Amino acid sequence: MKLGEALRMRSDNYKKIEELQVRAVANAQMQEGQEAADMPARLLEQIERLSAETLALVQRINRTNVATRLPSGQTLADALAERDALLKLRKPFENVAQAASALQQRYMRSEIKVVRTIDPKGPRNKVDELSRRHRLLDVAVQEVNWTTDLLD
Repeated sequence: MKLGEALRMRSDNYKKIEELQVRAVANAQMQEGQEAADMPARLLEQIERLSAETLALVQRINRTNVATRLPSGQTLADALAERDALLKLRKPFENVAQAASALQQRYMRSEIKVVRTIDPKGPRNKVDELSRRHRLLDVAVQEVNWTTDLLD
């Protein structure tokens, strides 16, 4: 199995566990005289089994991420951490650029004038650079995901 397939399977498992949980909660109580559509105990058993399978899958994914290197030499685990950090770093620059770009409306001269404390071009340029780096790293990660075999 390729790493990309394992990642897709992990995501599917998380969605299925959430779905089973919703069904179990919905059937935890029924009006007297009615039959539950699903038995919560059986659904909880399925959740437990699926969670154990997912745990084993995640452990294999993690081992693969640590052992796999991108063409740049960086481990996949480090690249994933960097990719997440780039996204988190980009957000404050986006927010400041947007706030600095907001139009200020004054209807009368007596109203308080609001002025910028930062030129939005600087933060926007930083957002563009962080986005470019994120895209390049993401492409490298995705390529490796679909060419790397999942480790045991």
